Amino acid sequence: MEEGITRKAYLVSGKFRVSRKHIYNYTLDTFGYFQAERYYNKIGEALSTLSEFYLMYPECRHLATQGRIYRNIVLDAHLIIYRITSKRIEVLDIIHSASSVHKIRGTRKIRL
Repeated sequence: MEEGITRKAYLVSGKFRVSRKHIYNYTLDTFGYFQAERYYNKIGEALSTLSEFYLMYPECRHLATQGRIYRNIVLDAHLIIYRITSKRIEVLDIIHSASSVHKIRGTRKIRL
């Protein structure tokens, strides 16, 4: 880990949990058990990098702020949107990358 970058714990919103479950069920119905498990685990692996590498991912271009606190992980067809606070990383939602800008901007309202 680079000097000056601190590890932060991450907290997952209820909205994220519901969305992840919907993605799992859709993948299960469409592509089968093994693909659903693989993608579910891939999402978990992406989250496991957040504590240490939260600054590595780009700013979410639809949620631009001066402090660049809203960022996203691009994961296949989805975006994992998170917010950086002074004490933790808040994982807000996982949404399809083709979602409307309005839906993406709605993640700002998610509170933990």
